[in-house]
Amino acid sequence: MWTYVIIAVTVGVSVGCFRRVEWFGRLALRPERVVRGGEWWRVVTHGFVHADWGHLLVNLFTYWSFGLFVESAFAGLGFGEWAYLVLYFGGMVMAAVPDVVRYRRSPWYASVGASGAVSAVLFTAIFLMPLETILVFGVVPVPGVVFGVVYLVYCQYMARRGEGRINHRAHFYGAVFGVVFPAVLEPRLVGLFLGHFVR
Repeated sequence: MWTYVIIAVTVGVSVGCFRRVEWFGRLALRPERVVRGGEWWRVVTHGFVHADWGHLLVNLFTYWSFGLFVESAFAGLGFGEWAYLVLYFGGMVMAAVPDVVRYRRSPWYASVGASGAVSAVLFTAIFLMPLETILVFGVVPVPGVVFGVVYLVYCQYMARRGEGRINHRAHFYGAVFGVVFPAVLEPRLVGLFLGHFVR
């Protein structure tokens, strides 16, 4: 249920920002405003804003593809609804922290999108079912754990190059949170994860 609620709110806020630029400015992650202006809400609100329709649709399709599974899996593990919300919003916040530190003196810098939260959900799905197939670009079948390793390496490589409009650091730190959080909630999941490779 929460997956659909988050999707609906994200679509509503993003479309509103497409129409009213001032909303975009008030909600985007602007580290300088966060640190110097005390506008800490931006570490969450930026996740409901997207740059354009393509950005919005890719993020929400990925989230929908894995969010329903993770939400159901968390319920099956007895974590409760709160854990799923902490996963999503925790991934969003953790993805924002490196940018807040790095760009705290850069008034020109802004970042938007749910990529950190979506990466957290995606990597929790991989952590729970590492050998399940992921269709890269909807076509190429790859075991989840292989995709995960390649994804993390790629994010680090692209973040160091510093090119393009994609916030690769947000993807990376959101993904890491997506593995660490369920492992902290239930340490036995680490053994179950490793058990997929020693049968």
